[in-house]
Amino acid sequence: MSTAASLQRLVERYLNERRQLGFAMNTSVYALRSFAHHIQAVGYRGPLTVEVMAEWARCDSHASTDPCTWARRLKQLRSFMRWLQQFEPRTEVPDDAIFGRLPERQAPHIYSEREIVDLLAAARRLGPAPGLRGAVYETLFGLLASTGLRISEALALHNSDVDLKRGVLTIERTKFAKSRQVPMHPSTVEALRRYRWVRDVAGVSAQTDAPFFVATRGRRRGLPLDRRHVERVFVGLRKQLNWRNRGTHHAPRIHDLRHTFIVRRVVLWQAQGIDIDQSMLSLSTYVGHAMVTNTYWYLSAVPQLMSLAARRFESFASQAEASDA
Repeated sequence: MSTAASLQRLVERYLNERRQLGFAMNTSVYALRSFAHHIQAVGYRGPLTVEVMAEWARCDSHASTDPCTWARRLKQLRSFMRWLQQFEPRTEVPDDAIFGRLPERQAPHIYSEREIVDLLAAARRLGPAPGLRGAVYETLFGLLASTGLRISEALALHNSDVDLKRGVLTIERTKFAKSRQVPMHPSTVEALRRYRWVRDVAGVSAQTDAPFFVATRGRRRGLPLDRRHVERVFVGLRKQLNWRNRGTHHAPRIHDLRHTFIVRRVVLWQAQGIDIDQSMLSLSTYVGHAMVTNTYWYLSAVPQLMSLAARRFESFASQAEASDA
């Protein structure tokens, strides 16, 4: 590209086109804008090469030295670079040869019940006190843990999407452009009811079309929570609680609350003697997976469920031997 400014404009054009096609683009937004800012910061001019892309990939915010982390960042650029070739044919497209092939998916950190309790307690203590901020974050993290919502889905909730009489959330056209309804446990409904009362008493966001989870400080008071700010708050709480990381990501993440919800549900079904194969489709629908195979992934990739997968295989093998006898 001839200038960094033109690259930034094309990034926004690409993101807009993809959203119109129904793609959420949540992760790509940050990566592509970060790349455009990097190009501006280093004063790069000319066709985009894999060398400058690799340079950006190595500069992640966690100062990672893991080539897998760099490869994941580089992968976020791939579709955009293919799209960009229509305007600049000399644009290069990064492939797996730069940092090596990525593993399919990384194992998540599965939170213990104690860790979730400690997280909510730490969020509740967020200052200033007395104030609304602690209630916002305690309720947000509690909702993620008890329903398996994506963080983007929770932050996009409006008051009209939260039906506390029926105990149901309406998730409007988020990832994969799908909508769904999410029933909640009575204890979750009661927690949301308490939060809404505290929020309304504080004089924030009572209108039907207003955001359910609100910022509480300065000029953003009453506006939707910003995801990057939520991530910063979570990182602060994570450091304070000093968890031992049991996943293969750089540290426990907010998204691991969703993974934990799914794993704990399957473990509970196993303890109750429920046929997991018959129930998997309902779980997949509940959490908004595009394909039920995405839900089955947990059986083979999460240590807590590996024994279940082994027993299912042993049962299958035994039946095969019996039929051959």
